[in-house]
Amino acid sequence: MSLVKEEPQFFPEVVEAPRYSCSMGGAYAAALATFGSVPILHSGGGCGFAQNFGQSFASGLNSPGPVGGASTPCSTLVEEHVIFGGEDKLRKLIDSTIGLMPGDLYTVISACVPALIGDDVDSVVAEFQERAPVIHVKTAGFAGNSYKGYELYFDAVIDQLLKKQSVKKNTVNILGIVPTQNLFWKGDLRNLKEHLQKIGVEANIIFGDLNGLEALNRIPAAELNLVFSVWGINTAKKLEERFGTPYHVFSSLPIGPKDTTQFLQALEHKLQISADVIAKVVEEEEQSAYRFTEYIGNILVVAIPHAYYAVVADSSTAIAVTKYATNELGFNPEIVIITDDPPEEYRDGIIRDLTEDLESVLKPKIVFEIDSHNIRLLLRNYTMQIVFASSLERYIAETELGGALFLSVAFPSYDRLIVDRSYVGYRGGLNLMEDLMVKYGGPL
Repeated sequence: MSLVKEEPQFFPEVVEAPRYSCSMGGAYAAALATFGSVPILHSGGGCGFAQNFGQSFASGLNSPGPVGGASTPCSTLVEEHVIFGGEDKLRKLIDSTIGLMPGDLYTVISACVPALIGDDVDSVVAEFQERAPVIHVKTAGFAGNSYKGYELYFDAVIDQLLKKQSVKKNTVNILGIVPTQNLFWKGDLRNLKEHLQKIGVEANIIFGDLNGLEALNRIPAAELNLVFSVWGINTAKKLEERFGTPYHVFSSLPIGPKDTTQFLQALEHKLQISADVIAKVVEEEEQSAYRFTEYIGNILVVAIPHAYYAVVADSSTAIAVTKYATNELGFNPEIVIITDDPPEEYRDGIIRDLTEDLESVLKPKIVFEIDSHNIRLLLRNYTMQIVFASSLERYIAETELGGALFLSVAFPSYDRLIVDRSYVGYRGGLNLMEDLMVKYGGPL
């Protein structure tokens, strides 16, 4: 195989298989993840149904749920609405949806066409707000990607739904875990909630809570907002401006004992938790996690010691996996490719997290790239034994990278079913090792 240029050719007018959808897709996924919420799409018919495969199915073969996909109410705008407007059709759709589909919250999500033709969606939505809780999320596709859509969803919730209330001590909101874009969002939120509960902190996880509207309404009562990716920072800033809630940003979710202990210890002063309480939890959890790690010792030490690896993932996942694989497993990072197109102002911080926080002499090459073809060209310049990536890299790992071990940890993932699997927390690292090392240590 001939070598290719390390820096790929860039063609800004064409991007092959980016790892996200439009802003409508992100808001739609957030609405579906809010239990009891009924999304109402003001868009072309294909916009919403395409997300069945573009967001939900690509996130670990998941179904969009009882009000997703073909069950989602949609105004199905066509040419006549582009000319004459779609407000009347939306009005009739909201009316029939409230009458036919019981819900705690109705989330109108407007896409490209209403933005282009100037539909006054806010006025139409206002007609129904005394009849049922209804909010409007403005998500023209050109407003950004699906990560941006997640932020726009919370903008609408903050501006149209939330009201100031008394702060409840030792309560936190979890922000920055983007449903479907994070393959493990359901399990990660559950694990975070359980870890925080052990140190006496109540976590409002919002998504996955079985009372979604109540979880949204509890947001202003939090003492602190915990942010786990760059995609929750704008929301946290807005909540601080509106309700005075301070926030703390973690560059990624914690995987394994080291990162999880640092995460819990960071909350000692932020929430004034007793150091003894945290120390007791840390001691018990670390002892258990490291004891179980010994059962994987043979494969780790004998079969793939100090393996060279690559990561292709969104910024939060990439940081979490790289820190765990390097600092806990002793693997050697070759290249980390960031695929979520994070804002420029956060990129230097992401690079620092992927280099300065690694207990390794070898530091990875960091590349920000959204084009799947360019990612393929980049990977072919390196020799590696393990690839942590999306299922788009599975074929490359097996055929072009010398049969490297492969594990899909990032969106999209079509090669594994993920319900509540999680790599977060003390036991999360064990889950990651199980999923990876069975590929090497299984039957011949």
